[in-house]
Amino acid sequence: MRVALASLQHETNTYCPGRTRLSDFQIARGPEIAPRAKGTRTALGGWVAGLDQIGAELVGLVAAGATPSGVIEGDAYRALCGELEVALARAGRIDAVALALHGAAVAEDVDDVEADWCERIRAHVGADVPLLATFDLHGNVSAAGLASIDLPFPCREYPHVDTFERGVEAARALPALRARVIRPVTHVERLPMLLPPATTRSGPAARVNALCAEQRARPGVLGCSFFHGFPYADVPLAGASIVASADGDPELARDAARAVASFVWEQREAFRPATLSCVEAVARARALPGGPIVIHETCDNPGGGAPGDGTHLLRAMLEAGLDRACFGCIADPEAARTAHARGVGTKLALALGGKSDGLHGAPLHVRAEVTALSNGRFSPRALLAGVELDLGPMARLRIGGIDVLVSSRRQQTFDDEVFRSHGIDVRRMKIVGLKSAHHFRAGFEGLASAIVTADGPGLTTQRIEVFPRERTPRPIWPLDPEATWSARARP
Repeated sequence: MRVALASLQHETNTYCPGRTRLSDFQIARGPEIAPRAKGTRTALGGWVAGLDQIGAELVGLVAAGATPSGVIEGDAYRALCGELEVALARAGRIDAVALALHGAAVAEDVDDVEADWCERIRAHVGADVPLLATFDLHGNVSAAGLASIDLPFPCREYPHVDTFERGVEAARALPALRARVIRPVTHVERLPMLLPPATTRSGPAARVNALCAEQRARPGVLGCSFFHGFPYADVPLAGASIVASADGDPELARDAARAVASFVWEQREAFRPATLSCVEAVARARALPGGPIVIHETCDNPGGGAPGDGTHLLRAMLEAGLDRACFGCIADPEAARTAHARGVGTKLALALGGKSDGLHGAPLHVRAEVTALSNGRFSPRALLAGVELDLGPMARLRIGGIDVLVSSRRQQTFDDEVFRSHGIDVRRMKIVGLKSAHHFRAGFEGLASAIVTADGPGLTTQRIEVFPRERTPRPIWPLDPEATWSARARP
C-alpha cells in the first residue's frame, strides 16, 4: 500500500497584528519528511511509525509548520498549496492519504485551511482513496470541514502527550478502511461555546474525556473526541465540538456525539477559569510552603500566538524581591545579542522585553549579570520528545535573586530542559516562572509542589470575553449568557 503523507501545522490567532509569512514556516519536502519525523513524539512521528508497522510504502508530499501566530498571508498559503499539488502530481499511484493537521489554521480569504487542503487532495485522488487525518484538539471544526476525511483522529489530551499514539492509531486503521471492512460515518456536534484553555489532567475536561472513552467502547463506535476549539480566532467556525464516528451508522455517531455534548453544555460554568493577576499569583506562591512552586503566565503564551516578550509576570517577580527563583523564557533577541557580545561574567544595563506592543507590558529597565550563554538548541523530554527546538542565541541573566532566561525566538516552556541546559536546577528553586497555558504540565507536574496560574492582559488571556467579535457566530457562551443548546431540539 502506497500512502502519501503530508502535514500542515498552524494555530492561527487572528488577533495577532502581523501576518504569517512563508518564511515563518519550516518545510520538509518529499523524502525529507520521514527522517525528520522518525523517533519524535509527534503526530507525524506516529504516522511514520504506524505506516512502518503495517508495511506501507511512505510517499512524502510536503510537511509545513509554523509557531502559532497571525493570519497566514494569502501568497504564503497559495505557495503551500502549490507545493502540495505539485507533490501529488509527482507521487504516482496513491492508495491512501495520511495527514497530520492542526484544525485552527486561517489564511487570508480562507477561514478553514485544513478543509481546503483536504478538498484539494480529495479532488486529486478521487472519492475511493482513504484519507485519514490527525488533529490538535484545539481545532475549530465543522461538518463541512471534515467532509473530505474518512476518519478523523484528534488528540485527546491537553497537554498533547498523545499525538504520537493518534498517528499510530490512524495508520493502523488504514488496512481495514481500504478493504472496506469498516465504513465510517462522522457526526460533528457543534456547541455555541468558546472555551478558555482547559487541561484534561483534571476538572471538567478530564470528565469529558472519560465520557468520550465510554462512547468509544460502545459496539460500532469508531471514535469520539472533544474538540475544545481555539477561542483566539474570530472566524465563523469558532467554538467547541464533539466529533464521533461510527461504522456505517450515522444515528449511532450522532447519538454518541450528543451524549457527550449534553454533558459539556451542562457543565459549561465549570470551564470558567479562576484567574489571578500576576501580582496576586506571586503573592500566593510566596505564601505556599515548599518548592518548587510554578507560576505559569497564560496571557503571553507563544503557544497560542502571543509575542513571548511580555513583562507582566517577570515584573511582579522582580518587584517582589524574590530569591531562589528563575524565569524562562522571555523572547528578546536584542538583549540576547547584547549578552553574547559582552560575554559571561559581564554586567550590563538592559531594557528587557516589552518590545512587541504595550498590551503585554512595558520594557523592564534592569541591571543584570550574564551567567551563561548558549545557542538555544535543546530537546524537550516530556512533550515533543525527540524534536530539537531552536530558540536562537540565549542568555542566562542574574537579576537580583532571579535567574532569567532570554531567548531570541519565542517558545512556550514545555519542561525543565531549557533551564537544565543553562545550568539551572529547578528542584532547588522556590519559585519557577514560565510562559505556558497547560503544555508545561507534562514536564512540571511531577516536579512542582504547587502550580499557580497568573493571567493578565495579552493575546492569550484566559478572559476570552475581552476579545472583539465580528465574525464569530452569536449568541455564544460565555459572551452571551442567553445562548442555548439542546440535543432534544435537534433532528
